[in-house]
Amino acid sequence: MTRTLAAPTLDVDRLGPGFGAAVRGVDLATAPDAVITEVRAALTAHKVLFFADQDLDPDAQVALGNRLGTLTASHPVVPGIDEAHAEIYALDSADNGFADVWHTDVTFVRRPPLGSILRAVTLPPSGGDTNWADLELAYASLSAPVRDLADRLTAVHDGTREFGYYLAQRRGGEGSLWDGERYRGLEPVEHPVVRVHPETGRRSLFVNPGFTSHIVGVSDAESRFLLDLFYTHITKPEHVVRHRWRVGDVAMWDNRDTAHYANRDYGDARRVMHRVTLRGDAPIGVLPGKP
Repeated sequence: MTRTLAAPTLDVDRLGPGFGAAVRGVDLATAPDAVITEVRAALTAHKVLFFADQDLDPDAQVALGNRLGTLTASHPVVPGIDEAHAEIYALDSADNGFADVWHTDVTFVRRPPLGSILRAVTLPPSGGDTNWADLELAYASLSAPVRDLADRLTAVHDGTREFGYYLAQRRGGEGSLWDGERYRGLEPVEHPVVRVHPETGRRSLFVNPGFTSHIVGVSDAESRFLLDLFYTHITKPEHVVRHRWRVGDVAMWDNRDTAHYANRDYGDARRVMHRVTLRGDAPIGVLPGKP
């Protein structure tokens, strides 16, 4: 059953009726606990939040993440920026750190992240915007027969294509300690195609081109057709918000009901972003017979 969320009292500028908000007047480095509690509630309510004019260094970014939840290691495969900041994952265009495919973070593990906090470190003169898609709205706007079908489907998520080479060649098969497990291989996992949000009870499409390999129990042709249908629908313009980065910007998003894509349109200029990730839980699908 869907629970009603208490409305946060933050000063927010909604970017859409139910998706995306710019939060004004909050200093994330010094905000008191009551404000951080409201930020956490706003994150669930709006799915992606943007904060301008922040002054976070690596220590402050890690501290903020631990106030909002429990941080994971930087990534199951990619190490942190240094030993003192093992939680920070650097997306550096000078080291092939691109994210120009629609994806939901790290869905190739049993317990994908709850959410992430991203800050701009080095920005190109222009370009490099990030787009977020509302997977809840995408599910709700499907026709009823397609929603009913999606409710019954399971998909396989596999990180090998994106990170298999990195794990084998750059880390010698010895990945990170993530959620209590040392990653020495990337075994595919299964998740429901429709995920029920553990806090709101709302349903979202939980597939993405970055890590979803196929749908279970259907032919290869049917799997490709269904996934292409879902991906095309997810990325309709009315499901997407786009952020143009400025120095001092911080974004945070709920990874359980969003996907994102970073534009790779800045040529040889350098773009560096630092991300920390909040520990999540195993996705739960729609129970049979539930409306």
